[in-house]
Amino acid sequence: MNSETSHGVTGPTDSAGASGAGETPAAAPRRLPATAECSSEATAARLARLRLDGHAVDHLAGIAPDLDPAQLAGSIEGHIGYARVPIGVAGPLKVQGVQAKGDFFVPFATSEGTLVASFQHAFNAINRSGGVRTAVTDERVGRAPCFEFADLPTAAAFVGEVHRLRAQLEEAVRSTSRFCRLREVHPAVIGNTVYVMLEFATGDAAGQNMVTAGAQAVCECLLANAAQKPLTWLVESALSGDKRATAMAFRGARGRNASAEIVLSAKVLRGYWRADPSAMVRCWQQAVAGMAQSGATGLQGNAANAVAALFIACGQDVACVCEASTALTRVELTRDGNVYLSVTLPNLIVGTVGGGTYLPTAQECLAMLGCRGTGNAAKFAEIIAAVVLAGELSVVGAMAGGAFAGAHASGGRKALGTAAV
Repeated sequence: MNSETSHGVTGPTDSAGASGAGETPAAAPRRLPATAECSSEATAARLARLRLDGHAVDHLAGIAPDLDPAQLAGSIEGHIGYARVPIGVAGPLKVQGVQAKGDFFVPFATSEGTLVASFQHAFNAINRSGGVRTAVTDERVGRAPCFEFADLPTAAAFVGEVHRLRAQLEEAVRSTSRFCRLREVHPAVIGNTVYVMLEFATGDAAGQNMVTAGAQAVCECLLANAAQKPLTWLVESALSGDKRATAMAFRGARGRNASAEIVLSAKVLRGYWRADPSAMVRCWQQAVAGMAQSGATGLQGNAANAVAALFIACGQDVACVCEASTALTRVELTRDGNVYLSVTLPNLIVGTVGGGTYLPTAQECLAMLGCRGTGNAAKFAEIIAAVVLAGELSVVGAMAGGAFAGAHASGGRKALGTAAV
């Protein structure tokens, strides 16, 4: 058992954990109880299975003591308790990434019926197809201050000062944090106002507060040293895209730009969704046309399902789901008649240190993924991309196979009678 696999599931790889479609399958790993089993026995069996792999789950199980409220200072005001969102687990999911390598059990915090089951179904198909390939290709977090001047010539001259003072701006940012670093500065003149897009590196933190402090330091440095003095200024002009879905991240990254891809054979698609490759591709083409009519930012099916469930489970800033769900999904026929599916998320504001990652359940969920602590943020982003891809596969497969409505009717809360309860 290698160190990466120890963060997911012990034992051999998934049934059909072959490197490509049509190759001889490998032995299957030990599975969790079926996701549809909602009994105390099934819950206990899942917890026992996770403990067997060395995962601490006492806080998730509700048997460990809560934090002393004093430890929540800086995270919550007016504290009275906790909102208990159910957490389910699906897996294993085979990931063959640059940072994330191995088979992972994935925690989902959600109250949406059928969600965990649909991801488990997709995980099984993914494992049978050799796993998901993933990579993080860029990392940065932006803040965008703006400066208003008396007239256009003064604003234009200020741009030159921004470039001239670049070294001093970098030093000002370094003074605010051990990890925050100024990577790029992009000023733009709009009439008598200069907007300055600042791009920062934030280490393994999501970095929202970190870059705000860095941007404040940049502004103060410019105010003190630039020849032109603004009439007014703002530390954030809303240009950065913070907690808003925008297309800007597709130019590079906001947070981490993570991608995942897989090739699925016709046999796998028919076995799991009763759909052939042409039906899958046609379904997605029609969905893309529908999204274009709606003016959607990005083209994706249900990325928010995976992102929100993982963010809540792993102590991320849930408000960033809005921007982190910006994605591009591709579903295409390969030359040999299989389906190529990929997802790119250029806007993953995630971290494995700082923020809510210190909370006990978040610690246990991050540890379950092998992503707790420093050095793991890129790995965490790759796993999120892999899980989002599974969600896209699940929804497109269900739509193409005609099972989308039936699955929700048979597995959702209303069908089980819990709405009346």
